[in-house]
Amino acid sequence: MTDYRSRSLWLDGVPGELTPRPPLEGPADVDVAIVGAGYTGLWTAYYLKKADPHLRIAVLEREIAGFGASGRNGGWCSSFFAGSREATAKRHGREAAVAQQRAMFETVDEIGRVVAEEDIDARYHKGGALVQASNVPQLLRAQEEIEWERSWGFGEEDYRLLGAEEARSRIDATGSLGAFFTPHCACVDPARLTRGLADVVERLGLPIYERTPALSLSAGRVETPAGAVTAEVVVRATEGYTVELPGFERALLPMYSLMIATDPLPAATWDAIGWREHETFNDERFLIVYAMRTDDDRLAIGGRGAPYHWGSRVSDDFIREPKVFEGLEGVVRQLFPQIGDFEVTHTWGGPIGIPRDWYSSVGLDRASGRAWAGGYVGDGVGTTNLAGRTLRDLILGNDTDLTGLPWVGHQSPLWEPEPLRWIAVNAAMKAMASADGYEERTGRPSKRATMVKKLIGA
Repeated sequence: MTDYRSRSLWLDGVPGELTPRPPLEGPADVDVAIVGAGYTGLWTAYYLKKADPHLRIAVLEREIAGFGASGRNGGWCSSFFAGSREATAKRHGREAAVAQQRAMFETVDEIGRVVAEEDIDARYHKGGALVQASNVPQLLRAQEEIEWERSWGFGEEDYRLLGAEEARSRIDATGSLGAFFTPHCACVDPARLTRGLADVVERLGLPIYERTPALSLSAGRVETPAGAVTAEVVVRATEGYTVELPGFERALLPMYSLMIATDPLPAATWDAIGWREHETFNDERFLIVYAMRTDDDRLAIGGRGAPYHWGSRVSDDFIREPKVFEGLEGVVRQLFPQIGDFEVTHTWGGPIGIPRDWYSSVGLDRASGRAWAGGYVGDGVGTTNLAGRTLRDLILGNDTDLTGLPWVGHQSPLWEPEPLRWIAVNAAMKAMASADGYEERTGRPSKRATMVKKLIGA
């Protein structure tokens, strides 16, 4: 039996057993087959069943609900959307681009509403997101981002620049010169949200078949070891694991993001740091780090830096990267020396799904019955909920504000074949890390990172 608790701090802390639910026992015929019991699959199932209790829906999961990114992520329930607003405006108009962002604002609150209504112990705290500027180039980027948001019509109530004193009063991190702040972000316990949502879906009378891998997907059909599941609509909700499905090997690139968590820190330490509102925290560096204060007073922090693996391979062997974990420990010591000595009790990671144009999408091809959502680029905790509500409306044939959003029906290009993508992706990551080092050493903005981001489409 797989030791599911070892996969993350969050899964380790889920109450009760993580024994897999019964697998599919034989061929089945349903109205909607959903492949993947992470956030996308479960939100879709939840909203569909609430809208039409008579729908026959089956959720198929290779491991257990929350095994993938939904049980391993950084806990940011954010309004950040993976997709170029300029590109959206060029194709669909400025109003559509703004509507997409406002839908993300509303999504953060919608998740809080469902968590409260369904009594899910997700440890939901809406404290906003604080993106610190730790050096002059980072402060310039934060100022430019605020000006950019103003150009789209978003005011102080959505995004604002905090001065150094106010930023430090919220989270007293070393070297803070100020921060980009948005209130449209919450933090959650990812696994408790996933597992709680799965329990709610089951109470609605909808089966979740765990330890039931999808061997292949086709129009109206999912092949499993127990036989075929036929359905009018098949929803692909597999995100970072999509590349393991035949025919989807270049659809998304699985990029590993790794995390560590400290032991619970004493009250005096948190008094020194602040972090009283459970804001999510990162800074303006190029090679992203992200952090949160947990409900049991740990500091959980993650970041990129793990290499991309040839052929888009996915394996839990790849979540053990000592150099990345050591680097994250160094970031904690650099930003929060108030902590002093601490113990790292958990290290973990997993793949996120990155489309070639770094643009999330959701859609349904009515002719074939193929539906999909994904490519969240690490911002899936919030975006998956918007995806689930949008798929509900698409599948039920309802023309709504959600089905009119510009990400609906978007088709990202395929990633390049090897060795091109291995060379390009790993070189880009090294360039980002190098750019961060350059800015820290010189105090001058790095042009290299901007060029690399344009090259890879980020």
